Amino acid sequence: MTGSAVKILVVDDEPPIRKLLRVGLTAQGYEVHEAPNASAARQSVADDMPDLIVLDLGLPDKSGHDLLQDWRDEGLSMPVVILSSRTDEAGIVKALESGADDYVTKPFGINELGARIRVALRHRLQQQGEKAIFQTGGLSIDLVKRIVKVDGNEIKLSPKEYDILRVLAQHAGKVLTHQFLLKQVWGPAADVQYLRVYVRQLRQKVEQIPDQPHYITTETGVGYRLREPD
Repeated sequence: MTGSAVKILVVDDEPPIRKLLRVGLTAQGYEVHEAPNASAARQSVADDMPDLIVLDLGLPDKSGHDLLQDWRDEGLSMPVVILSSRTDEAGIVKALESGADDYVTKPFGINELGARIRVALRHRLQQQGEKAIFQTGGLSIDLVKRIVKVDGNEIKLSPKEYDILRVLAQHAGKVLTHQFLLKQVWGPAADVQYLRVYVRQLRQKVEQIPDQPHYITTETGVGYRLREPD
């Protein structure tokens, strides 16, 4: 393993899951470290700061939520991808609002997890040098001139529609919770129904088939995700 490999810390108390991730992520070129609980994870981060953490929420000695919150309170900004049960929507939302970058639900495919990891790593780099033009497929957004085009044709958006699309573009590929989007566009006291109405209107303008969205997808019970940039 070369010293330049991206280091990933896998935090999960189930040995079969850790083995699956170690084998699968090593095959994708990552340097994989493991921790079976929160205590070992904290020690691993202190000893050898990883580039990204894959974190299970159900740890035996401390909840994954609390561990994540500790790291964020300490100013650690490495990307964190959550592992969660498919039915734990509330837990996923809580983790995302505590600073997680993305999530996958068990059971999961290693290729899906790999894709989430690549997006989280790329997103951190993009935040350090945001481009003026966002492009994904036929959708382009000029974030300076506030011009939106679909397949080369300019479309007119209301200020709120544009604001939602801008925030999604700034975090493209990453799921954004309803509350995060509401706070960014309306403020903390807004009703989620506002968001649903405006996203529906936005899809009518940017999607070829609004009921089968290609660009702005719904993460059921969690929020929305804009397709990652080209």
